[in-house]
Amino acid sequence: MVAAWGHRKGVGLHEILATRWDSVFYLSIAEHGYSSPMVPACQEGGPTCKLAFFPLYPTLIRGVCAVTGLPADWVAWGMALAASLLAAWGIFAVAEKLYGARVALFTVALYAVVPHALVQSMAYTEPVFTALTAWALYAVLTRAWLTAGTLALLAGATRPSGLAVIAAVTLGAAWQLLPVTGGHGAEPPAVPDERAHGRPTARLYGAIVLAPLGWAAFVLWVGHRMHRWDGYFVEQRRWGSTFDGGTFTVQRLRDLFTQPALSLDDVVVAGTVITAIILLCTLAVRRPPAAVWIYAAALVLITVCGAGYFHAKARFLLPAFPLLFPLATALARARTTTVYAVLTGCAVASACYSGYLTMVWTHSP
Repeated sequence: MVAAWGHRKGVGLHEILATRWDSVFYLSIAEHGYSSPMVPACQEGGPTCKLAFFPLYPTLIRGVCAVTGLPADWVAWGMALAASLLAAWGIFAVAEKLYGARVALFTVALYAVVPHALVQSMAYTEPVFTALTAWALYAVLTRAWLTAGTLALLAGATRPSGLAVIAAVTLGAAWQLLPVTGGHGAEPPAVPDERAHGRPTARLYGAIVLAPLGWAAFVLWVGHRMHRWDGYFVEQRRWGSTFDGGTFTVQRLRDLFTQPALSLDDVVVAGTVITAIILLCTLAVRRPPAAVWIYAAALVLITVCGAGYFHAKARFLLPAFPLLFPLATALARARTTTVYAVLTGCAVASACYSGYLTMVWTHSP
């Protein structure tokens, strides 16, 4: 849909998906680092605006470019596409571990047709972040704690919302370190591990130590660059991104009923946010493993309680794939005709909305 729409306007698919909006910043960091030259689109944050973008994705782009000699924009796009496939594989692995292959298949299908699914094919950090997160959660579920900690470290160096997977891994590992109390009223461990087989091992402590290192290292480095410990958060405020407990989001949701002029993006994002909250409550009722629910809840909390960029909140929620588990479970039990109708309708709607986001909407997807 995007290719056809772009062709009518004389714009190539590569230009749309690899060289616009936030991709500009990642490409600039990959090619020039966090220093000059100034990115033309960097008006909100001033001369240090690139410090708001985490380093893993542009660092990978630079490394692949150095090895292959390919242009940075093509490398960034190819890497995002490859990461989106790894993300789908990881989502399937987590869902299959919890609910079986049929539910896993529908989880991936739903992930592919959410309103902002187009971002999975863009030179953005969401594909890389989702891939790292999915496999980190799978590592938790399979008790591969050092792998989980390492993947959480990398996810924390990819996006500020890496705090969600850090919380999932560290709290999941910390739970295993608690003594087993037993008794009829005791809640079973979210993920069976060393608690059921003797004393905790160093792998649990390793996961707790490793998980926050990527996020913390970048925040501390930005603080050093800006000569103040809260430098990263100062830069975020310059971009208009702060944590206000949800006041901004509630106000924008209220605008749906009080403001006469609304865009399609406003309506879709509002619907996505409300649906995410409902699905989070539904997921909690189903009592998934603690790490899975903590990750989903933390990501929803970060998105809903963050001020600014209302138009991008549906994209921020894209990596919250555990929210799709209740819907995938329902589809797995539905009739074949219902499944085809739902997935086909969602795919068509998502494709049309992708064209709108790239060809009509004037802000970043």
